[in-house]
Amino acid sequence: MTKLNKVMVGLGWEQSRISVDLDASVFILGANYKLISDEFFVFYNNLKSPDGSVQHTGDNRSGIGEDDDEIILLNLENTHPNAQQLVICVSIHEAVNRGHNFGLLKDAYIRVVDVETKQEIVKYDLDVSHNADNAVVFAKIKKSGNEWYFYAESEGQITELQGLVDRYV
Repeated sequence: MTKLNKVMVGLGWEQSRISVDLDASVFILGANYKLISDEFFVFYNNLKSPDGSVQHTGDNRSGIGEDDDEIILLNLENTHPNAQQLVICVSIHEAVNRGHNFGLLKDAYIRVVDVETKQEIVKYDLDVSHNADNAVVFAKIKKSGNEWYFYAESEGQITELQGLVDRYV
């Protein structure tokens, strides 16, 4: 359990034999473990939460580039008062129709970095640990009192992004 204030979620991958599009997302949940409202789901089509605490820096569809291909920044001090949990996920766009999974990639990872200490808290190699999956609930950041704490999850699924959305609405 690690206490946090400012966090960077980094997602990176390299294409191998076919083009695969990964997407990072964050669900901001209330006490009932459901989205506070639709606007509290931050992903490639909603880049910022209404309270400004979670900001996606933009969609990368190819994985081309060095280091993190998609980044989500979290400022937990500014999180809506009703927020009790942030769920960090990664999914493959249109994975079921295209028959895609993380095993088709190389060097696919998702990681969490404590911005204040610049320390990497956790990193999962998706192509190794979730090679048959196309969506992963990577981690949760839970509120206890006025503090936020990180919990690693690594729960793989064959569901795509919509399956994750259905779980939290």
